Amino acid sequence: MQPQDLMLMLFGTYALDRDVSLGAGGIIEALARAGVSTHATRSTLSRMVGRDLLHRRPAGRKMYFALTGRSAAILRDGRARIWHDGAVNDRWDGTWTLLSFSLPESMQRERHDLRSRLAWSGFGPVQGGLWIAPGRVDAAGIVSSLGLVAHGLVFHARADATTNISSLIGDTYDLAELSDRYHQFVARWETASPAGDPLGERLRLMAEWLDAIRRDPRLPVEHLPADWPAARAQKVFRSLEEAYRAPAQKVADGLLDVLPLSSSG
Repeated sequence: MQPQDLMLMLFGTYALDRDVSLGAGGIIEALARAGVSTHATRSTLSRMVGRDLLHRRPAGRKMYFALTGRSAAILRDGRARIWHDGAVNDRWDGTWTLLSFSLPESMQRERHDLRSRLAWSGFGPVQGGLWIAPGRVDAAGIVSSLGLVAHGLVFHARADATTNISSLIGDTYDLAELSDRYHQFVARWETASPAGDPLGERLRLMAEWLDAIRRDPRLPVEHLPADWPAARAQKVFRSLEEAYRAPAQKVADGLLDVLPLSSSG
């Protein structure tokens, strides 16, 4: 895991929607428990400030850090993916979101940005400039946020009965790569013992699980291979997270220097 991923998990767990900032000393100690050196933590804090992911907030002789609006939005999205959406889509209603776009060669950067955003949002390429995602996805919002409204058309539709959905999914998405993410997670965590450092282990667990599911388009489970590993991986995650939660909170309460935003300078 990159230090920034662990940092975001720390703030997402102990600062998000709490109107607090976290002291630098406690942040350094918390990430040290997850295997991050002091130098790497300080460098990560500086980079995240520069990327508008954290605010510096001095208070007396101490330095505190708080989430920005940008990082809070990222973390709320991650929280929804972990706890609301989950890794298993067993309630698909048969609808697809389709985005057709055409960009000139002079807009290669914009094309790259659009494809990256689409992949993050669960889209896969059917052919050329036609991308699809299961369910109703705000493709119009993605296109609008990139200033590409004039270059895209958005549809919501259902496949005809003659369409082989399983084949369509297999051709559109890299199922082997998606499956491998879950297999790696299970191999790493299924035999893990809750006896280790609860805070460090929980930060690593959360970061690795979000990494496993962040690019999962949540394809309808009825059209995936029978041995699809997402359900098993999710069970491992939730069981361990529950085991770590209370002990990690106890450690964090004694370790993190928390300052209400209204008290910081």
